Amino acid sequence: MSELPIYQDPRYRKYLAALIAVLVASAAGYYWYASLQDGLPDGIAMSNGRIEAEQVNVATKYAGRVDDIYVREGDFVEAGQKVASMDAVQTRAQVAAAKAEVSRAEHAKAQAVAAIAQRKAELDLAKAEYQRAVTLNRKGHLSTETLDQRRARLRSAEAALTTSQAAEAEAASAIEAARARFDQLQNMLDDMDLVAPRAGRVQYRVAEPGEVLAAGGTVVTLLDVSDVYMTIFLPAREAGRLSLGGEARLILDPAADYVIPAKVTFVSSEAQFTPKSVETQEERDNLMFRVKLSIDPDLLARFEKRVKTGVRGVGYVKLDPATAWPDRLKVALPESTPAQSVPAGGAGSDQG
Repeated sequence: MSELPIYQDPRYRKYLAALIAVLVASAAGYYWYASLQDGLPDGIAMSNGRIEAEQVNVATKYAGRVDDIYVREGDFVEAGQKVASMDAVQTRAQVAAAKAEVSRAEHAKAQAVAAIAQRKAELDLAKAEYQRAVTLNRKGHLSTETLDQRRARLRSAEAALTTSQAAEAEAASAIEAARARFDQLQNMLDDMDLVAPRAGRVQYRVAEPGEVLAAGGTVVTLLDVSDVYMTIFLPAREAGRLSLGGEARLILDPAADYVIPAKVTFVSSEAQFTPKSVETQEERDNLMFRVKLSIDPDLLARFEKRVKTGVRGVGYVKLDPATAWPDRLKVALPESTPAQSVPAGGAGSDQG
């Protein structure tokens, strides 16, 4: 049986179809990229990027068992809000013992103060008796032996006062040590309640009640929706023309009808993608630098429940501040309720 011509071979047709699909996709991608570039003035550059936000880990300071977690993934929390608690039975007992130690030290000091008052009275009496003994001895009405006894009693009273004063100082030091221990344990007890260091949205519950964590173990991860930005990469010839605080625009893939205003808040000082050797002008132009385009916090406050990280999109930046934004990059935002409105001239206004 003779073989089929190559163009009639099913395997050949399958390979040919796959090749055509790749070419079509490549062409579509090129024309899509070209369409983005078309109409952009020379003073504006663009690059693909994705939305990111600062993450904050709420972690336990000390090793222990998670007692309870009061938030769920997706909940919004305020700064200082309690989000979880650790088992604190032993710590509470230590705090109670430290508090009792403070009371004991304070009682010891009170006793020392009372003893000083008593010793001072005894010293005053011993001084008076000694002075009288000196006078009587000079007149011959008191023996030298009795005078020596009065002198010894005076010195004993002075020594007793010194001892009582030392006991008071020791009691005062004991109070300071007991209070320091109490404060330390009280701070440990306070740290058993885990609070949000800043406002944000709960992204992950990393642990669950009953789990035993090491010191520094993360319980909840928060997403700071007041610090949201897009990261893009630009070649050296464009990144070098950027200025911090410069205007930017963001268009997200899931909401292509909206244009979000942003600002350039970071330009990396080091290239992220570096060829093996950089010797020519073309190779220097191929160096790519990371650029951060941040959204104004006032604008984020209006749409905080819509903020999602990982969303892909395109970032546009002004290389020349004098360049005007084209019409398709004029700010366009979703409607917000009056309670969420931003004051005139805020982040939602278009300056371009």
